[in-house]
Amino acid sequence: MKQFKLFLSFVVSILLSSVTLAEDKMEMYTYATYFNCDVELEPAADKEVKTNYAPIYEAAVKDGTIKGWGWLAHHTGGKWRRILYHSATSIPGLFDAQDKMAKKFDAAYGKKFDALSKGCKSHEDYVWKYEAGSPLVKNTPRGKASMSIYMVCDFNREKEADEIVKAKFAPVYNSFVGKGKLTSWGWMSHIIGGEYRKLATMTAENYEDLLKARAGILKTLFDDSDNKSGKAFSEICGSHQDYLWDIKIESR
Repeated sequence: MKQFKLFLSFVVSILLSSVTLAEDKMEMYTYATYFNCDVELEPAADKEVKTNYAPIYEAAVKDGTIKGWGWLAHHTGGKWRRILYHSATSIPGLFDAQDKMAKKFDAAYGKKFDALSKGCKSHEDYVWKYEAGSPLVKNTPRGKASMSIYMVCDFNREKEADEIVKAKFAPVYNSFVGKGKLTSWGWMSHIIGGEYRKLATMTAENYEDLLKARAGILKTLFDDSDNKSGKAFSEICGSHQDYLWDIKIESR
């Protein structure tokens, strides 16, 4: 039960539930690059992304190459310091967009700008698939305060974990979406990347609202002391890494 409580304290990324899904629930994927950076060089990297990367990514959103993108900064958590991500409706679409934007960046700037590569010399790439989350309204941004939990799960029981989230957890989280509460929450599955198999995200306008909402969710879910779904979930996804992220840039 303790592990389950830790799970319920989540969250991203996710940051990654920022993409609006159509009513027909089209598939959505996110390519996320997690950077390890020199703290002293991070301001220069942030400036470069805002000044030079943003116009190219924004143009890709406008012409439909990608559905959205974002730049997140580490607040609290593990070794990752920054996230650059973009989303599309297919995995080939993610890779095609990445190639197109890289070519446009090289054509526009060449090797003139390299603050990001100098400040963040190593990274890890993940591709996530959106599974469930709060209803999102087009052109309504997520909050600037985000929590994420990256979970190590039993590969053979991941579908069971998805079913628990959709059937048992989602109604509670949705009830805590609103003014002064959560702005969004999401649940993603690993497609490509490292050890983490599931990603849960939660955002709010500020960390005070986020933490208050989290407390309310915990209270609601734990009124029932005999929670079979919670126990089953903690057996499937037994370890995790928590992060707090400041959402610096987000477009969709």
